Amino acid sequence: MKALRMVRYGDIESSLEFQFADVANPGAKEVVVRVRAASVNPVDNMVLRGDLKSVRKEVFPAGVGRDVSGEIVTVGGEVSDYCVGDQVFARVGEEHVGTIAEFITVDASHLAPKPVNLSHEEAAAIPLVALTSYQSLIEVARLKSGDRVLIHAGSGGIGSMAIQLAKSFGAYVVTTTSTANVRWVKELGADVVIDYKKEDYLKRTSDVDVVFDTLGGEYALDAFKVIKTGGRVVSISAALDPQSAEELGLGWFIRKILALKSRKLIKAAKAKSGLYRMVIMQANGKQLRELGNLYQDNIISPVIDKVYPFEQSKEAFSYLATGRAKGKVIISLGEPAIR
Repeated sequence: MKALRMVRYGDIESSLEFQFADVANPGAKEVVVRVRAASVNPVDNMVLRGDLKSVRKEVFPAGVGRDVSGEIVTVGGEVSDYCVGDQVFARVGEEHVGTIAEFITVDASHLAPKPVNLSHEEAAAIPLVALTSYQSLIEVARLKSGDRVLIHAGSGGIGSMAIQLAKSFGAYVVTTTSTANVRWVKELGADVVIDYKKEDYLKRTSDVDVVFDTLGGEYALDAFKVIKTGGRVVSISAALDPQSAEELGLGWFIRKILALKSRKLIKAAKAKSGLYRMVIMQANGKQLRELGNLYQDNIISPVIDKVYPFEQSKEAFSYLATGRAKGKVIISLGEPAIR
């Protein structure tokens, strides 16, 4: 099969190569999926640059891509929930990263049935952003009906999904975006849209129950200026908090370093009698199945900016790196050839 592989850390052009490899036989609890579509996420570019080496070092050549939609072609001996020919989608586990390829092996517990009303390209836009939003807002922040939530970068892949998810749970949504996207983000369901190029969101936002920080840096610390007492700040881009570091099983020395980096955030949370957590999304087929039902019932819709053919996968990475994507960047695969 043909696959896009990461061969070294560095820029997109020098780090990525198309290579041919055998299709692996699945383990007892795994399946092989013929990839029809995959997506590119900011984390993929972070891995290419080497930003995450302290958490996970790559062994080259390494697969790239974490979202997939396709059909099952081979089933492991202990898999009972799925059959050959089933249409599925998934955010694969880190041990199976490499969805930008003609075939991919997936842990069956990470799969969910593809919503029947969605194309493979639409389904591939969902898993990582949907699971990240769900685990951050619902699982960790305990968002509930009537809560006021601030979601940064509402036009991005995660932001556009998080707005819809929060609204489906009955929350009042405040979000930030650039001038060009204000109307579009409002149409996603946000109650208040702040144009960060014209306004200081800190002057228009106060007493929110939850801040979903997708940007990191000063945005994470500033979140404590706008949450109410007992509020929750959940980030996917700021410093890793001690609880999350322990749950990831990181060594004591790395946890100590991370604790120093997060100390200002932990102190700010304590001053507000609130919560700070940094969420690293985990593949979860059960949650993805629940989220898939929201898409199938048209409560939430996938948001796609551009679709690239498999042969232009590098261009997809480059476009995402511009930071201008409005929604998800998708890679569509034609009929694959086994080699």
